[in-house]
Amino acid sequence: MNFPDISPELKAAMPELRGRLLGNEPLAPLTWFRVGGPAQVLFTPADEDDLGYFLSRLPPEIPVMCLGLGSNLIVRDGGLPGVAIRLSPRGFGEHRVEGEVVHAGAAALDKRVAETAAAAQLGGLEFYYGIPGSIGGALRMNAGANGRETKDVLIDATAYDRSGTRKLFDNAAMQFSYRHSGADPALIFTSARLRGTPATPDHIRAKMNEVQAHRELAQPIREKTGGSTFKNPAGHSAWRLIDAAGCRGLRIGGAQVSEMHCNFLINTGEATASDIETLGETVRARVKAQSGVELQWEIKRIGIAPDHR
Repeated sequence: MNFPDISPELKAAMPELRGRLLGNEPLAPLTWFRVGGPAQVLFTPADEDDLGYFLSRLPPEIPVMCLGLGSNLIVRDGGLPGVAIRLSPRGFGEHRVEGEVVHAGAAALDKRVAETAAAAQLGGLEFYYGIPGSIGGALRMNAGANGRETKDVLIDATAYDRSGTRKLFDNAAMQFSYRHSGADPALIFTSARLRGTPATPDHIRAKMNEVQAHRELAQPIREKTGGSTFKNPAGHSAWRLIDAAGCRGLRIGGAQVSEMHCNFLINTGEATASDIETLGETVRARVKAQSGVELQWEIKRIGIAPDHR
């Protein structure tokens, strides 16, 4: 089932638009889980000016959701009403160094940003080497790994609000907490400036190798997965709670709790978004019953179930 196609009327109202505007575009290929329904409209802006123009002309009643790399995302099977915006590497993927500052577009891969910093002999950003996402997602969820978080390195970030106005946010204004930013969810982040620290190439490379080795040994990185599923509760490790509740290897439909790291869910090949989300909720219920701890989702879930259209 498709949504009503509103893309022609949007195009007509935006004659100077340069980006791609597609109606009922499948989103599953854009997520790491490879599941989910279509976006009513998928917009890929050409650059920041194009994004601002689009938002300024978009009727306020139409909902907007910005997609990142799709590595920490479940799109529900009923699809996403309104507009999904995807920032492309061509228009938003820059990563360059000026002094001790790394400039990174929201579509720049975290790993590439770490490599760019390393090439300039800047340390402190090695943790990004092990995060399978983009800088935009890192800003939205205060992405971190190996004891470091985005809040530890961010100078400021640029974003566009729902009216198409460009705004600058310093570190404090991002209201970072564990795997979360308190910035307005309607903001679409387009770039960031990150602070590095001079370090020797050997020191930086050793840290990056440590990050990569940890991922390869402990995480199912070659599966269709969405990264860490649940946040670590205070004083606990999510995977230990899940393991203690007997959920390692648990399956629902085509979705499975990873045998390798049980805070990862896997699409074994034929899973639906409903399979994956139901499995996650089953894990949460079993952990709650076994330990009294209520796990919180780290993976973002968007869209609607098919029977709610």
